[in-house]
Amino acid sequence: MKGIDKITSRILADAEADCAAVKKDSDERCAAIKAEAEKKAQDEYWRLVREGVKDTEQRVQRMDRTARLEAKKSILNMKQDAVSRAFELAKDKIAELPERDYVGFLARMAAEAAVTGQEEVILNARDASAVGAKAVKAANEALAAKGLPGTLTLSDTNRDMAGGLILKQGDIEVNCTVDTLLDLSRGELAARVAEVLFEG
Repeated sequence: MKGIDKITSRILADAEADCAAVKKDSDERCAAIKAEAEKKAQDEYWRLVREGVKDTEQRVQRMDRTARLEAKKSILNMKQDAVSRAFELAKDKIAELPERDYVGFLARMAAEAAVTGQEEVILNARDASAVGAKAVKAANEALAAKGLPGTLTLSDTNRDMAGGLILKQGDIEVNCTVDTLLDLSRGELAARVAEVLFEG
């Protein structure tokens, strides 16, 4: 029986040794797999972090560009509004000129725009009654000084306009209203007005 016990003990010892070797090998392989998986996970984590940072930077840059564009648009709109307001104020200033200056302004417009010197001068109702006759007289004097027939006449009809005048002969009209004059000079003057408003 002792021989069988020895053999059994020996078999058990060998089995335990084999088992321990298999367990050790298995543990080592598990540890290696785990370490490799952790390294891959870590690499993937940092890749995602780098991508996230890059994406965030690009988003911030896009937002910054958009904000700058919006700011430029807002400033441009504000400047355009200010220039428009300046032209509106200019229109008001022309309408509020002292009578002598306004008569001179209307007379100059009529004399410069007249082709034959025999046109009708159309004004708004306020100007026709307040300064119409004086403006036509001064315009005729200016035309005569240039050697043209100074026979402009004040029209019986009025037009709805802020100021200025319309010269009419037959079906032909020359528009010298304040609105039209400012619109025509706006392209030329807008940049200079903006310079004056926003210099410095």
